[in-house]
Amino acid sequence: MVSAAAGATGSVAGQIAKIAGARVVGIAGGPDKCRAVVEDFGFDACLDYRQGDLPAALKQQCPRGVDVYFDNVGGPILDAVLGRLAPKARVVLCGVISSYLTGEHPGPANYVNLLSKTALMQGFNALDQWSRFDEAFAALRQWEADGRLVHRETVMEGIESCVDALNGLFTGANIGKMLVKISEPSG
Repeated sequence: MVSAAAGATGSVAGQIAKIAGARVVGIAGGPDKCRAVVEDFGFDACLDYRQGDLPAALKQQCPRGVDVYFDNVGGPILDAVLGRLAPKARVVLCGVISSYLTGEHPGPANYVNLLSKTALMQGFNALDQWSRFDEAFAALRQWEADGRLVHRETVMEGIESCVDALNGLFTGANIGKMLVKISEPSG
């Protein structure tokens, strides 16, 4: 399970899990993003958290529970997935996009499921593995060359769009990496 699955980090995390042989379900906001998650990024399914009953959708897609959850958002989505953990599940905390703007990061309400399912929850920071950058980059580059790893970009034009682009990260305006194109490259 991967939240913010249509974003730059979530889309890559899910594709790596697919390459490793996992069944991968994404969570994203809106039908266009869910379509991209499945059709472009190759996830097995995608749940639109804006469509109402996320716990019911999780139960339908993951009837035996969620074994691994790569969390990019925190908040109510994290709570919903914690409520659907499988025994011995692992939860990877990578981001909290749901509360970056407010600065309020409430703890998960369903944390007791970590205890009852004897699950693990741990933070992930790529900088902790900086010594493995060359290894990771070589694998990513090879998977892209093989067509097994794809990416999308949302490009906004002009320096004047920088603020809108940044704000768009928090409102879900992007699929894939959010970029600002300042000018055409000079030859």
